[in-house]
Amino acid sequence: MSGAAPWSWKPARFVAQRLLLRPLVWSVTSVEVTGHEHLRELDGPFVVAANHSSHLDAPLVLCALPWRLGIRTAVGAAADYFFDARWRAAVTGVVFNAFPVDRQGGRARPGVAAELLDEGIPLLVFPEGTRSKDGQMHRFKPGAAALAVSRDVPILPVGLRGAYDAMPRGRNWPVRGRPRIHVAFGAPLQPEPGESALALTARLSEVVRSLLEPPEPKTQRDPRGSRAS
Repeated sequence: MSGAAPWSWKPARFVAQRLLLRPLVWSVTSVEVTGHEHLRELDGPFVVAANHSSHLDAPLVLCALPWRLGIRTAVGAAADYFFDARWRAAVTGVVFNAFPVDRQGGRARPGVAAELLDEGIPLLVFPEGTRSKDGQMHRFKPGAAALAVSRDVPILPVGLRGAYDAMPRGRNWPVRGRPRIHVAFGAPLQPEPGESALALTARLSEVVRSLLEPPEPKTQRDPRGSRAS
């Protein structure tokens, strides 16, 4: 058996994610989701990789995914925090289908993540290994890419912009005023033949960083023929 919660917990996860967690997070923040076109053909096992700056990150990604993907996705959670007490491990398992990850190495406990992928379960991991202390994206560790390379599965890059400002380290609840958060899904990255985990990590990091860039301001055409911003 893998480290994630049993599939029999699906009804409980539906209630927790879609009837409680999503309405709650969406009511205290203003969430914009883009890139759903990259998810239409996505199926089977894959790795979701996002930047990490807030405890909002996992709920945001899971609840932004279509239900057919979100219900199956298992979330990598810090073993020394989320699995240090039975009650916390149980709650994290039901809501997030979580499995333990070593923060220092940015990878799952030996065999767990690979076993989940072999069972057809998508994984959500944060390659930085821990939440950013300043809101900036930091160096990606190669664990996520190594999984994708070893199992020849795609990586779905995700950029989370605004989550740090909404709920940075030290806060247990988002700031007031429904802060804006952008969840941007990128095109899946398929490991190329012979590509190393380090090379794929570099590609992944570059794509996620690009997803964090604010969109270009739209220009409007002046009725007289000139452009106006």
